[in-house]
Amino acid sequence: MARDMAEKDILKMELDQLKKEESTPRTAVSQAAQETIDWVEAQLGEDPLIKGVPEDKNPFKEKGGCIIT
Repeated sequence: MARDMAEKDILKMELDQLKKEESTPRTAVSQAAQETIDWVEAQLGEDPLIKGVPEDKNPFKEKGGCIIT
């Protein structure tokens, strides 16, 4: 696509993209990391990987065994 465009058009597209990126609100990594940690800790009680799945609600529980005779 860029090969078919004039250099002026390519530079205009790049400028437009940079303007969009510049106007995007930023969050400090330290703040975002703390928010992520807080969210994960709040969800721990409901996390099936941590808490486990009750046997009666486990869709992957084997229904029966296999007997080879």
